[in-house]
Amino acid sequence: MQLRYSFRLYPNGPQRVALARAFGCARVVYNDALRARETARVAGEPFPKTGDLSKLLITEAKKTSERAWLGEVSTVVLQQSLRDLDAAYRNFFDSLKGKRPIMGAPRFKSKKDNRQAVRFTANARWRITAGGDLSLPKVGDVRVKWSRTLPSTPSTVTVIKDAAGRYFCSFVVKTEPDEVLAPVAPEVGIDLGLRHFAVLSDGTKLDAPRFLRRAEKKLRKAQRALGRKAKESKNRGKARLKVARAHARLADARRDFHHQLSTKIIRENQAVAVEDLAVKGLARTRLAKSIHDAGWSQFVALLEYKASRYGRTFTRIGRYEPTSQVCSQCDVKDGPKPLRVRIWECSACGAVLDRDINAAVNIAKAAGLAVSACGAQVRRAFMPAQRGESGTHRDGQSAVVGIPHR
Repeated sequence: MQLRYSFRLYPNGPQRVALARAFGCARVVYNDALRARETARVAGEPFPKTGDLSKLLITEAKKTSERAWLGEVSTVVLQQSLRDLDAAYRNFFDSLKGKRPIMGAPRFKSKKDNRQAVRFTANARWRITAGGDLSLPKVGDVRVKWSRTLPSTPSTVTVIKDAAGRYFCSFVVKTEPDEVLAPVAPEVGIDLGLRHFAVLSDGTKLDAPRFLRRAEKKLRKAQRALGRKAKESKNRGKARLKVARAHARLADARRDFHHQLSTKIIRENQAVAVEDLAVKGLARTRLAKSIHDAGWSQFVALLEYKASRYGRTFTRIGRYEPTSQVCSQCDVKDGPKPLRVRIWECSACGAVLDRDINAAVNIAKAAGLAVSACGAQVRRAFMPAQRGESGTHRDGQSAVVGIPHR
């Protein structure tokens, strides 16, 4: 399988200038090629081929006074920019044919985009030096902070600058299936939520870290300071960078949490099952901020690729499975329940069930995993008290469905 490894880059002043020049030249070539193809489309002419665009927009353009500065960067970077445009058009046409999710047509790039990137292939003759630096053509030897060893020799490297002004080098390498973990017995279903980030079918509940909620006060202060700065001023640029760095710290903390939890689950269980949640639909509700803060999609994607890498079984069940309505003890569907109900009593067998653990057990059973359903039960149903002896809930409603007030 192919894996992506990213490492932090620390270019010096001249190297940052050279990388900014490479970002700008790649962007100009991309926009020129997009403009040429859009002009041909409007005129009813066939799209210019990549080879013709390369000759016209790179080779010939370097000889003109208006585009002579294209020769200050590696030609490979400019050619890869044309290939990126080809990929954007291919993805767009595939989405129209229903081969992939709906995507918009390619758009022009701006120098104010939050993310800038260029790609160097083997033809550019980039290399990793004996001292551990990344040698890039017409940029120099850039210092890299290596956090791990690459499993194989990569053929391309992508240099990225994010919104927070940080630089990264990204490698895509091929790995062999030699990291298969030893088989283990447990199999687990996972119910993702907001109060608890993940509830496992064995009864384990993992609290949601809520990184965004905890940092809201600091973020609000930085964003208000940004709003008070004059447009196009240097102070506004500094304030924008502070906001971007605050969001970058949040994203890094969330990603680290997802990595650690997904690795732990994959190592301790032979098979993992999750529910295919409609995250895009849920993100349009009043819970949008909390749902984006949880990052369910990223976590499930990490589980899936780690299961494939380490020889585990990963299963998604349909999003329309009534996991919260079916009793995991007797498999009787007891009907929908509002979100405020966290514990309910089965009307058929009388078992008192924890809503989240019961859903996790049902997810595992729907995936065909050998999971015991005993973890879903909280306790046996109580005998109803006499009305004169029973109390009331503070909002006048029972907190447990099926059990009278007491």
